[in-house]
Amino acid sequence: MAVFAGLRGMVCETPLYAKITQTYPTMPRILYTLAFYCLLPLMLLRLLWRARRQPAYLSHLGERFGFYRSQPPAQQPLIWIHAVSVGETRATAPLVALLNQRYPAHRILLTHTTPTGRDAGTQLYGDEVLRCYLPYDLPGAMARFLAHFCPQIGLVMETELWFNLIAACERETVPLLLVNARLSARSARGYKRIGKLMRQGLKALSGIAAQTETDAARLRKLGAHDVQVVGNLKFDVSPPTVQDSGAVLRPLFNGGRPVFLAASTRDGEEALVLDAVAQANIPGMLTVIVPRHPQRFAEVAALLEKRGVKFRYRSDNLSAESDCPVVLGDSMGEMFAYYAACDVTFVGGSLLPYGGQNLIEPCSMGKPVLIGPHTFNFEQSAELAVTDGAALRVENVAALAKALTRLFGDVELRTHMGEAALAFSASHRGAAEKTVELVGKFIAQA
Repeated sequence: MAVFAGLRGMVCETPLYAKITQTYPTMPRILYTLAFYCLLPLMLLRLLWRARRQPAYLSHLGERFGFYRSQPPAQQPLIWIHAVSVGETRATAPLVALLNQRYPAHRILLTHTTPTGRDAGTQLYGDEVLRCYLPYDLPGAMARFLAHFCPQIGLVMETELWFNLIAACERETVPLLLVNARLSARSARGYKRIGKLMRQGLKALSGIAAQTETDAARLRKLGAHDVQVVGNLKFDVSPPTVQDSGAVLRPLFNGGRPVFLAASTRDGEEALVLDAVAQANIPGMLTVIVPRHPQRFAEVAALLEKRGVKFRYRSDNLSAESDCPVVLGDSMGEMFAYYAACDVTFVGGSLLPYGGQNLIEPCSMGKPVLIGPHTFNFEQSAELAVTDGAALRVENVAALAKALTRLFGDVELRTHMGEAALAFSASHRGAAEKTVELVGKFIAQA
């Protein structure tokens, strides 16, 4: 979608665009739709490109255009939740559990954008929920989606603002809520460039449940009118029991070795992590690297081979001997197990300017957490975790190496940070309950 964002900026920042949209109120969405149609060939090429590494991108292709021939219409009223990829899908777990409990006569429909998100939904729920891809944000595709499934209410997770989808729901009188909503300063600046389109979209939403007051303030400034602060659903995700998670992996990590986990790493960060580990030079330490995206497993393996680092794949299901310094986490759906089996974790996407990944999960497992300087996607939770003593922020490779040396040399510090992490995660729960209360108002009306 980066290509689309660029074109959107070029179109929406011109004086001609400003003049046209002042004269014709519906013109912003018309121009947005034309831009989307123009970009459609590039989006299809992008699917083909990504399918080179992940063939699942070409599965269920008709669904991306609103055709669901393989899915018969549901016989029960539907509560529809859109979760783009893995992180958003995992965050739905407490929400889905409460909705099933409160509304047993309803069925949950979970939509995704990526194959990894869809796979995560399968692992979490099996056949308990319906699932499909949400189509591209084209008027006809969105109309077909709503006509086929006829959801009673729609919940869109976090930052997914699709303006034709919003307009279609408004036209069909389907209440649409933005839940677990977050908006970084960077994203707010980007959306400000399409001010009128953004205002129209936000005003057409039936309600917004924001993670923090900062997120709520940014949304209101862009034109949102009904924003409640309910907290972050990710705090309500319950970690599995130790028997189901770390106890499975820890023996494969060769028993009593100190274990450092680099979780959800992004492109370029694995090399930095390896540099920091080499600088720290902690005797016997096993480093477990779990890339954020499965299509990068081969790339990280090639990096390790190029550096002459001996490693095992997690999927080999073999013990890492004392002379094997690295395990490459090439499995899906085991993130909690990795957290449970480690002593210290670094949460990726933060050493380089990607915005960070979810640090709430390792905190809920009582693990000391290290994060880099770039956490704008998890702005408040990262700051609170640091303030509460659950996390340490490292600015660069040298600082990461120093933090590793300090933590693995001080059991008392690790214990203190683990306890602080548990307290931090426990003190911010409750967003799922508040979100379901908001949903209930619209279901009652329906």
